[in-house]
Amino acid sequence: MSTPAFGRSYKMELLRNVPLFRSLSQRHLGAVAKYTDAHRARPGAILTKRGQHGLEAFVIVEGRARVETGGKAIAELGPGDFVGELSLIDGGPRSATVIAETPMTLLVVRRRDFKLLRDSVPGLQEKLLVTLCGRLRQADQALSH
Repeated sequence: MSTPAFGRSYKMELLRNVPLFRSLSQRHLGAVAKYTDAHRARPGAILTKRGQHGLEAFVIVEGRARVETGGKAIAELGPGDFVGELSLIDGGPRSATVIAETPMTLLVVRRRDFKLLRDSVPGLQEKLLVTLCGRLRQADQALSH
């Protein structure tokens, strides 16, 4: 993954297009930008690897990724989706491997900054929880069909 230098205003513009952050005030967008780094990934780049401990979470700004478990594709992700947050929340290993399918622009938050970010942006914890509940419901529905 390459790490070009993206300025704070550029990161804030990227964040405005992500549903998770869309309703945030300018001040809170600035806080999120402060705790994230923008990166680009090439097709084939492994963003997360099942079983490894995660040191960061990713918000997809542009591009598509494939989620695999046991060598089987289980989901497609695109702009607005995020991955890797479970490891940052509970400290456990990655639950799936995520591979870039196209060139990607990502916002990355590192473990050390994740708690600061959650605590500094009102409503962010609830948005994360609602998103995780949605994923759990989708997984449950997929298992029952």
